[in-house]
Amino acid sequence: MSGTTPHTMLDASDPGRYEAGRRVTLVSIGANLVLTLAQIVIGVIGNSQALVADGMHTLSDLITDFMVLFALKFGRKAADAEHPYGHGRIETAVTMLLGAILTAVAVGITLRAGMRLGAAEAFITPAVATLWVAVVTLFAKEALFHYTMRVAVRYDSNMLRANAWHHRSDAISSLIVVVGIGGSLFGFVYLDSVAAIVVAFMVAKVGVDLTWQALRELVDTALAQEDIEAIRRTILTTGGVKALHLLRTRRVGGRALVDVHIIVDERLSVTEGHQISETVRARLMNEITRVADAMVHIDTEEDISGPTCLDLPLRDEVLKRLERYFKDIPAARRIERVTLHYIERHIDLELLLPLAAVADAAEAGRLVARLKAAVGKDEYIGTLDVHFH
Repeated sequence: MSGTTPHTMLDASDPGRYEAGRRVTLVSIGANLVLTLAQIVIGVIGNSQALVADGMHTLSDLITDFMVLFALKFGRKAADAEHPYGHGRIETAVTMLLGAILTAVAVGITLRAGMRLGAAEAFITPAVATLWVAVVTLFAKEALFHYTMRVAVRYDSNMLRANAWHHRSDAISSLIVVVGIGGSLFGFVYLDSVAAIVVAFMVAKVGVDLTWQALRELVDTALAQEDIEAIRRTILTTGGVKALHLLRTRRVGGRALVDVHIIVDERLSVTEGHQISETVRARLMNEITRVADAMVHIDTEEDISGPTCLDLPLRDEVLKRLERYFKDIPAARRIERVTLHYIERHIDLELLLPLAAVADAAEAGRLVARLKAAVGKDEYIGTLDVHFH
């Protein structure tokens, strides 16, 4: 299942993704409908039980094709109140179900072939026309596999990959019928059972792999390492970002969601920090097409082991403390703004006063000294800077 580099693939939200998936599935439905009728009718007339059984197998494909259409239609719906992350997991669930169906088909082929070998069951000699129908079915199913797989790789859809491999399993099943009918015509009636057991293990592996991929997505397994490195490079090359940590990724359908903490300068304003985070988010979504959304948290220091300032008081409590400390300093009543910086387990303060609060530079110096002395014994307060305007 080779394809392009993951972080260069089209975003699952691409409008063409739904139409392409819908188109390939409708082609599959039309082909399976024609093949089902031909296999069952010719199989009954031509006295080939194997061809009739393969026709019933193709009929089951119609059911799975309608399941894919359902997932394509509802999986692309936008997020709503009940599904804030969108409906992409519908595609994942259908992928898992299709993988399970592939596995069940493999088990059925193995059991049927084993019973035939054990009982030395012989085919009733079929008509030559049944062989031609089986050959046409084989090529049609293989063509459907390649067509569906090309669309699946282009739009990075595991669900379409699953359906493509379902077509391949059908082609293998048709190959078994070709070998079986041909063997019956030439007297080698056991060849279909031997081939069935070999290919059944191939089909089972594909089914298990697809189911496992869908299960990994359902339990929020991270993206591939190359995708994570691309995300990391994009974040670190954004202006204002000093470092990053707690980078988490997960996949929903064909989309990727990212959560990350970025470290910025501790003296930035809230609005500048917000601007940096929004820039990081926009770059991730615009430059890495797989990323559908990102949650960017602003930090001023490493907090991998937990918030280092969690036990520090908030503004209301700090202002009450300052009111007590400054009650004997009349000029403190003219403080216009108090800025708090939560840094390395303490709070650094910035006070803004009008220049008219002091007569000259000497008085300003004495006022600053008194203010610093007043807060000097507070266990939470680190530095204090006073600015006049």
